[in-house]
Amino acid sequence: MDTWMPPESGSFVGRTGEVEELARRLGERRLVTLVGTGGIGKSRLASRVAGGLGPDAFTGVHWAPLWSLANASLLAPLVADACGLSDHSPGEPVDALADWIGARRVLLVLDSCEHLVTECAALVSALLARCPGLVVLATSREPLGTETEFLFPVGPLPVDSDAMDLFADRADAVGVRWTRPEDFVAAAEVCRWLEGVPLALELAAARLRERPLSSMARLLRGRLSLAESPGSPVRPTRHRALRTTIGWSHELCEPLERLLWARLSVFRSAAAVDDAVRVCRGGPLTEAALERALEGLVRKSVVTLSGGRLHLFDSVREYGALWLAELGETRTTADRHARRFHELAVAVEDSWWGPGQADACARLAGCHGDLCAALEHLLATDPPAAAELAGALGFFWACSGHLHEAAHYLEECARVVSGPGAVVGKVAWALGVVRCLRGEYDTAARLAGRADECAVRARDATLLADAAYLRGLVMLLRGDPSDALAVADRALAEPGVSAPAVARCRLVRVFALTASGALGEARAEAEGLRRDSVAAGEHWTRSYTEYQLAVIALREGHPADAAGHARAMLRDKRLIGDVFGLGLGLDLLAVALSALARGEEAASAYGTGRVFWQMVGHPQRGTPELQPLRRHAELSARRQIGDGAYDDAYRLATLTDPFAALETILTE
Repeated sequence: MDTWMPPESGSFVGRTGEVEELARRLGERRLVTLVGTGGIGKSRLASRVAGGLGPDAFTGVHWAPLWSLANASLLAPLVADACGLSDHSPGEPVDALADWIGARRVLLVLDSCEHLVTECAALVSALLARCPGLVVLATSREPLGTETEFLFPVGPLPVDSDAMDLFADRADAVGVRWTRPEDFVAAAEVCRWLEGVPLALELAAARLRERPLSSMARLLRGRLSLAESPGSPVRPTRHRALRTTIGWSHELCEPLERLLWARLSVFRSAAAVDDAVRVCRGGPLTEAALERALEGLVRKSVVTLSGGRLHLFDSVREYGALWLAELGETRTTADRHARRFHELAVAVEDSWWGPGQADACARLAGCHGDLCAALEHLLATDPPAAAELAGALGFFWACSGHLHEAAHYLEECARVVSGPGAVVGKVAWALGVVRCLRGEYDTAARLAGRADECAVRARDATLLADAAYLRGLVMLLRGDPSDALAVADRALAEPGVSAPAVARCRLVRVFALTASGALGEARAEAEGLRRDSVAAGEHWTRSYTEYQLAVIALREGHPADAAGHARAMLRDKRLIGDVFGLGLGLDLLAVALSALARGEEAASAYGTGRVFWQMVGHPQRGTPELQPLRRHAELSARRQIGDGAYDDAYRLATLTDPFAALETILTE
């Protein structure tokens, strides 16, 4: 079963009956929404139930965290990404997502829908209408409001049982246990005053390191009694309990801990520690003071630290954002946040040709929500800087499959930033690469022309070469290798071109020579570019040299060499997360295996490749020279083992987790 769920922080306590009932409801209803206030445990309950379902219930379980999404137009791409769809199709994202889910029995969890209720309702309705095996589990502070929705209220924990168990468990985690009767009485009083709200109990338990249980009970009694006095705002008691506990936790923090808490609220992804330091330090928060403040927030359970990343509960983040506004630092902190991720994107772009490429890809993938937040902030406050950031991200997003996000932000930048400058040209180039990968060749060619014009006016040799790469890529995909070769040769004759742009034009040259039939020259060029890529520690360019060497080996009658090159390509593509390239490499490996009379393995490679092609949302596609090889290889494999055996092996591969199947293929 294809499953990804968020890791649990701490043990799951209580709600046994709710877990059983929710699992039953998911077998009966197609849309179940967990409804409750912030901090009540909706996400934890959803994760517990969805993660505990066996393969007989669903073939896939996918978790889409929506709390970080501010732009409703990117809802479908975010959900598609959560479902493992790296959509390269030119149509609407919801259509590609519906096609990807198809008739499979899939559970989709949409976590934190409350700020996008209307949009979530529309997306869910569209998917449920087209995907008969889809079941949706949503968490929200309010219902989605669709006709088929089944509401599952999530309330506080029973104060005399589950709440006490949770409080004791979290107290034990900080080294506090009670054995005296008066301690049990005080603990029960805390649970009653906090109304059994899980987040409030967790925050209170974290304070037991510094405050005795008896004094905590007295303090809460006083604060919440005051909140219930005549004339106080009318709101649910559990809401008051949570807000009171968060406010109390805030008051008991040191001043610099409060400041850090407020500044951390600007992050939309789980923040890497070094990013948090860069964004949040300043003024009294020196680097040393920030380190101490962060230790204090982690100790108080305001922030959790896992895998080098900082996590805040939604309610805690919201409180921090309110405090940030009170301090008058919302704009300045957002400016620092945007500047940090702008710097990060530029640094990754600069290190693209080098040993840090794979780590850089993982780094940017881990902060995707914050990159989007930085772009949105800069589009509103500094459009030229937004264009610089989008231009730096564009090629990475194209390679990693975030085509809809890339197109959205690049188009926005093109709309608000004009002129003949290099920044505008780079936006046009990156958008052209996206359009080309989506099969929109005419649009890509026009954008290449726009980038070329800007490069000439700005006298930017690197942009000129990148525009040539894009034009050459379009020509190759249209079956015009001689024109592509001429374009690449002209670009490579220009001085002052950056190493990544040179490598891209050299790739066009290799592809064009192969397609033109100049196999010896193509092989020499590919081997030279591969040597340079290996020396630089780079993977993306190297993977495509391996692709071309495999094609050349097949055309020269050396299938064993071709299989070796195809596997090398797949290892590099796996390392940098290029799903499009994985589909391409598996097709190429299948051709080589068929030529080696290994028909069953060829069928399995084709079947696995088919899943990856489905993950990019369009039929198999590659440069034109691969098409006849692919067709001939499938017919040959069928003759070797028979249609029945071929179809069985192919179908089994399509039903297997593609990444697990890929690992098996690469170890053979």
